[in-house]
Amino acid sequence: MAVNRPKLFLADKGYDADAVREKLLIQGICPVIPPKANRKNPPVCDFRAYKDRNRIERMFNRLKQLRRVATRYDKTKCSFGAFLAPTGAKIWLPYSVMLR
Repeated sequence: MAVNRPKLFLADKGYDADAVREKLLIQGICPVIPPKANRKNPPVCDFRAYKDRNRIERMFNRLKQLRRVATRYDKTKCSFGAFLAPTGAKIWLPYSVMLR
């Protein structure tokens, strides 16, 4: 199964380190990390893109409310993924209709 490379890396202030940003840029991934308050030269952050992080986090919190996902009863990665994909779509679908 081919995995697409991400274009953005959305993270919180805990990942605000020059080493992390440098590794991401080397791999061709744009870091979207808000700078810590104590940085002398804060890097630029795309706060419009950063708003999506909240939406993604809420999606994972809804998935974790399901006992089967939280405890990972499935033994293989394939069967876990087979359960996760339609469950994620079921959770996401009502919100995608509201976005229109």
